[in-house]
Amino acid sequence: MTPDGRPRVLFLCTGNSCRSQMAEGFARAAYGDRLDACSAGTRPQGLNRLAVRAMAEVGIDLTTHANSTIDDCDPQTIDLVITVCGHAHETCPVFPGRTPVVHRGFDDPPALAAAAGATSDEDAMPHFRRVRDEIRAAVEALPALLRAHVIPTRGVTP
Repeated sequence: MTPDGRPRVLFLCTGNSCRSQMAEGFARAAYGDRLDACSAGTRPQGLNRLAVRAMAEVGIDLTTHANSTIDDCDPQTIDLVITVCGHAHETCPVFPGRTPVVHRGFDDPPALAAAAGATSDEDAMPHFRRVRDEIRAAVEALPALLRAHVIPTRGVTP
């Protein structure tokens, strides 16, 4: 919990370059005054510029987001961990106390684009948009997920 009683949610991915960053962006935009969202990577890489572009298309600015490690998110204060890729779920570290870890896996947009033979940003963007929209839907369900894990939500409602 934050000092003001808001629950803290960590979105965890391998690279913290795309999916976890999108999830953090949506959570902050929708519930920033009622929960504290952060994202991290088990092996952080640079922020993916096409993820930034996809989020900008829906009015969310990721350009100020940093690539983070789990330690950067102060793991002692995390109330819920949501893994957004299979590798992060499989290698997720143990968190203090009884911090619930929930897996909500999403396809990797850069891998989808590569598998589809995308040769330009325009060819790749449909994959980023699809995953972005799936992540948005999952984040919209965040209040129910918090309630399901009996985490006080101080007004976090859809």
